[in-house]
Amino acid sequence: MSVNDSLLVIVLAQAVLYGTPLLYAALGELLAERSGVLNLGVQGMMLFGAAVGFWVTQRVDGSGHSVLILAVVGSALAGAALAAIHAFLVITLRANQIVSGLALTIFAGGLGLSAYVGTELGLADLPAVHQFGELDVLGLGDLPVVGPVVFDQSALVYASWILTLLVAFYLGRTRWGLNVRAVGEAPASADAMGVNVTLYRYVHVMVGGAFAGVAGACFSLSITPGWTSGDTLVGGAGWIAIALVIFAFWRPELCLVGAYLFGGLSALPFALQAREVDVTPEFLYALPYVMTIVVLVVVSAGFAKRRLGAPAALGIPYVREER
Repeated sequence: MSVNDSLLVIVLAQAVLYGTPLLYAALGELLAERSGVLNLGVQGMMLFGAAVGFWVTQRVDGSGHSVLILAVVGSALAGAALAAIHAFLVITLRANQIVSGLALTIFAGGLGLSAYVGTELGLADLPAVHQFGELDVLGLGDLPVVGPVVFDQSALVYASWILTLLVAFYLGRTRWGLNVRAVGEAPASADAMGVNVTLYRYVHVMVGGAFAGVAGACFSLSITPGWTSGDTLVGGAGWIAIALVIFAFWRPELCLVGAYLFGGLSALPFALQAREVDVTPEFLYALPYVMTIVVLVVVSAGFAKRRLGAPAALGIPYVREER
């Protein structure tokens, strides 16, 4: 047996695969939270994006690459549309961000809009026509260890790496990134400096929703190509992504590390079952969610939130004072 068939390499490669939708969703949530808006509707946006992306592959004729690109774009637009609803409620109407996000998840979730769209369009009965496969970059997929992990992944994986670098550069090295961080920390001060707080929050919430929609497409177009009603398609990935932002201290590069850690925990049960290892599957399936609960409990205290670097105005509506 080659080293690439070992349990460790298989789990590492699968960690990248299963961690990719978490990375997309976490990056989107990070952008929204950096602007001061908490988005708990990620789960619903992922499910709706998964449904729309799979529907596009069924309805659009063309080459595999062009159809898949259009499907990802459709998923992004679906997530952004739902995020626009959330942005209007919490930014313009100043509704409670937690209530709005939870309501959006219920509205668009496994028993809501995404289920309705999937049922009405008969998506559950349709086979996957197009799907993202491994690229084997430069023919290096057979290299020991690094081949399957780094060079034999799908285009969605490589795009997520590029986006991670772009988000990190954007937030840390550009004027717009510094402005959005100011909006999330002290919106009144940013407003006094001429920064349009409302515009920045709208844009970043909607871009975050687009990322969540692409995260959903990772499931319906790559990990488990197809559509199933309910929350089973994405599981609790949306909730894990929200906790992942806290786990990563609101830093894009750490989102990548955390996504692959949680992805490895998600992949481990399947790898062990494939090798007929006698373990309790229920315990292994629960590992990502147990880790999520632990992270949320640790950071629940106010002092921990401040120490970890959460935006000071996160979750607080901004009311512009009349001058």
